[in-house]
Amino acid sequence: MTVPDASTLRAAWALTRAATQRTPLLESAALAVATGAARAFVKAESLQWAGSFKIRGATWRLAQLSAAEKARGVVAYSSGNFAQGLAAAGRAQGVPVTIVMPDDAPALKRQATEGFGARVVLSHHGDRPREEVAAALAREISQAEELVLLHPFDDPAIVAGQAGAGLEALEQLAEAGATADNVLCPVGGGGLIGGVALAFHHVGRAQVWATEPEGYNGMGASLAAGQVTRVSSGRPTICDALQATQPGQAPFAAAQVAGVKGITVTDDEVRTGMRFAFERLKLVLEPSGAVALAAALAGRVDLKGKVAVIYATGGNIAWEAFRAVMDSAG
Repeated sequence: MTVPDASTLRAAWALTRAATQRTPLLESAALAVATGAARAFVKAESLQWAGSFKIRGATWRLAQLSAAEKARGVVAYSSGNFAQGLAAAGRAQGVPVTIVMPDDAPALKRQATEGFGARVVLSHHGDRPREEVAAALAREISQAEELVLLHPFDDPAIVAGQAGAGLEALEQLAEAGATADNVLCPVGGGGLIGGVALAFHHVGRAQVWATEPEGYNGMGASLAAGQVTRVSSGRPTICDALQATQPGQAPFAAAQVAGVKGITVTDDEVRTGMRFAFERLKLVLEPSGAVALAAALAGRVDLKGKVAVIYATGGNIAWEAFRAVMDSAG
């Protein structure tokens, strides 16, 4: 599997930074006190256009299409955040987008995806892994309609595009006179951490941590095993966007090269992280976007005396769901 090199990451960022927002790198004294860190920064990708980092990789991937491919359009599967990012990128580049979305994905994410002009097709998974069912339906649509099939994370171009969230943070850290020791990043399929880890790997010495919900630690298990490994979990999780049963080959290869290590968090810890983000950082995060913050607050990584960068990756959550989490958070 090809791992994007430093020049590819820079080329991707040169294009995508013009099509995305420079999200804040928030320094938080409260988070530093809570974790014992010397300095604590939160990269607020939840404030990116379409509510998450996903538009970065989607923008770069669409830019790689030929004119004929762009005219026909693309199809992908997603539970919500990649759907919105790809739909927004497609609208900006004039590429028709079809998204296959599990029928139990949050309605807010489906509506937002349609609002960017994408066609949404629902998949019905029953007791089967929902990502696998949605992926199979996306392949069928691709073949039947001659659309380019895009993978939400298992693609070197997606990894390269998502690396902009790392390169941008490095630029902001330099402006703040800081160098990261530890970087905590949420993981579903691994596209973001693949890019972020490579960005930090090429320029610094930070240890990057793949942060996943308990029972869905495909990246952590794969890194420990030295090969892509599927995990089996029947347990539910509030982190609806982080339910991939294994990482993609492309992000796994990138994470392995960069020396990433895996950690997990519980749903209760995620709720605590969401509440801390709201009360102390003034950020509204969906559960999947708060797992790295949850891990830092729960002491999953020893941050004492260190400089930490925590990725807050998504804020796409309905008010009713957010209120329910706040009511149940410790």
